[in-house]
Order: sequence, then C-alpha cells, then structure tokens
Amino acid sequence: MTWKNTTDRYGALTIGLHWLMLLLLAAVYAAIELRGIFPKGSAENDAMKTWHFMLGLSVLVLAVLRLCVRLSAPTPRIVPTPPLWQTRLAGLVHIALYVLMIGLPLAGWLMLSASGKPVPFFGLQLPMLLDANKELAGQIKEVHETVATAGYFIIGLHALAALFHHYIARDNTLLRMLPSHGKGATTMR
Repeated sequence: MTWKNTTDRYGALTIGLHWLMLLLLAAVYAAIELRGIFPKGSAENDAMKTWHFMLGLSVLVLAVLRLCVRLSAPTPRIVPTPPLWQTRLAGLVHIALYVLMIGLPLAGWLMLSASGKPVPFFGLQLPMLLDANKELAGQIKEVHETVATAGYFIIGLHALAALFHHYIARDNTLLRMLPSHGKGATTMR
C-alpha cells in the first residue's frame, strides 16, 4: 500500500487519518458522556471535561489535516459506480461530518472563551477567541450540544452507508478504506 491515494484505493495516510479520527471522536463523546457518572465539581468530573476539550481540539487539528489531504489527492472510484442520488447524498453526509469535525471543536473553544475559562490543550493554554460573555457562552453551548447530538446520527448514517455498500450494493466503497492488502482491497469477491 502506498502513502498516497490512487484512483483505485485510499493511501495509508488517508486510511490512517480516517480510523484515527474514528478513535478520537469515540474518545471525545465517551469523555463527555462518562463525566456524568462522577459528581459535579469532583476531580474526576473535571478531568473528563478537560479530556473532552483537549481531544475535541485534537479532532480539529486532525480534521484540518484530513481536509488538506482530501483536497490534494484523488478520490478512489467506486466500482460499480453508484447511482447519482447516492453519490450526492454521500457528498452531503461528508460535508456534515466535516462541519462536525471542524465546527464542534471551534464552538467548544468559543464557548470556553466566552465563559472566561482557560482553553487547555495538552499542557498549553490556547488563546481566548472571545471576551467573556456568559449569555453568549450559554447560547454557544446549546448549539454545540444540539449539533453534537446530531453527530451521533450523522456518524451512524456514515457507518450504515459503508455497510450497505459492502453487503447490499456489493461495491468497493468500504474496501477502499480498509488497511488490507491484496486483491480483495480493490474489488469485490
């Protein structure tokens, strides 16, 4: 497998970034969901929030890198070619995923800034993007939480679509993103 994408399959860089993003997103969601098992104000609850912030900002960094790679490399073709409606729907879902991966971390950063709270990033303090404004922080928090909830469905739709393509449409959509070698990675058996 090469590092770069070809017209037949994704390269190791794209595949690695895709699966690393999945792990990061799972960790971001887990950190914020698991904080609820600890009492509010406890060290464990605060640690989960801090991890949520730092991992969320890591998603932002990785998403920008993914977008640069995506824009600079070919997208492997799907064989057999899916109907136009599926291609367009997939494009919309990918846009929604990038909105999640870039927009949610930025909203979190804005929310912390408007709350007047530090923005931690693995030992660094990132700059505030806004002056403290509690009302604005609350509004950003509502948007952040609503979009994050929608993220569960968008990520789930993305995964279901990959399984649909693999098991029902029987095309190479999923195979192009798997880190496997050999004939099965580019064609259906």
